[in-house]
Amino acid sequence: QLQACGGGLVQPGGSLRLSCAASGFPFDDRAIYWFRQAPGKEREGVSCITSGLNTHYSSSVKGRFTISRDNAKNTVYLQMNSLKPEDTAVYTCAAGRGRLCTLGDPSIASWGQGTLVTVSS
Repeated sequence: QLQACGGGLVQPGGSLRLSCAASGFPFDDRAIYWFRQAPGKEREGVSCITSGLNTHYSSSVKGRFTISRDNAKNTVYLQMNSLKPEDTAVYTCAAGRGRLCTLGDPSIASWGQGTLVTVSS
């Protein structure tokens, strides 16, 4: 199971940190992804982190978002800075099928519930 939290309403230029708590699978051996889906748009892979702590970001968030993981807490974080209105979406975390990850062709074993992020003044 995966449970995302930390969403909310934030002004443009602000920051939020999302958390994804995992259970029921060998967390240390799995890559973890963050996806988002804005109203009327397709789901987009935002970031992922491998079991070896390598990270990947979409071009739309690179330099503004930072993904990290705490294996002792079975939790992955997404620190989002310099938020823009176009970042408004439901953010969902997911576990990959293996240790590596790619945003281009993600292989997902399980999905969590999403958390809504709204960037508006």
